[in-house]
Amino acid sequence: MKVLGIDSSGMTATAALIDDDRLIAEFTVNNKRTHSETLMPMIDKVLTASETDIKDVKLLAIAAGPGSFTGLRIGAATVKGLGLSINAPVAAIPTCEGLAMNLSGAEGLVCPIIDARRNQVYTGLYRVSGEMPEAVIDQTACDISEIVEKINEAGEKVTFLGDGTDVFREYIEKEIRVPYGFAKANASLQRAASIASLGLLYYREGKTVSVDDFSPVYLRPSQAERVRDEKKSAEDR
Repeated sequence: MKVLGIDSSGMTATAALIDDDRLIAEFTVNNKRTHSETLMPMIDKVLTASETDIKDVKLLAIAAGPGSFTGLRIGAATVKGLGLSINAPVAAIPTCEGLAMNLSGAEGLVCPIIDARRNQVYTGLYRVSGEMPEAVIDQTACDISEIVEKINEAGEKVTFLGDGTDVFREYIEKEIRVPYGFAKANASLQRAASIASLGLLYYREGKTVSVDDFSPVYLRPSQAERVRDEKKSAEDR
């Protein structure tokens, strides 16, 4: 069964094609170009390189959020367009779970850190010793200090990954009180192969949705919505 995986939730845009448990092609770009420019050409290159017609894809898997609001909307529009054209179901993968999948088999805990600005992060805490990441703390939006405190309370070795590790590395190194490490470049950012692999597992468990029912997961209001609410609050005083 061929699964097309897509992740445009962060600065990295990535697409991959798997056939059951075999990775056929993966294309990843992290060069600050907008996903509206890169995502569809990237998908086309993955399909062309693997000599696969889009009609042969039976499942679409996407990082459903949280992450960049613009990136998530571009990914959602892309999946909806493709899904309607090939009548395929969608596996909506939590972004943090997809990141944790990058470190499948790692010992201890895995903590994805996605920069959400204003000292906030999208994060969670997972065990990855089994077939799928097991959430110890479901993905959430919180202050970086909150997740570090919870990791310290857990008292286990932890590996951090995600684009927020560069932003908060100094804070983590200063405040962490358990054995820790940071993922290497090959596993530190979003990978569509992880999304596709999780998508296949979701499909086998009956955890897919129709294209019409799919929508991104934001976890918190967008910057524009926050500015609007702050302005309204100030006017109401």
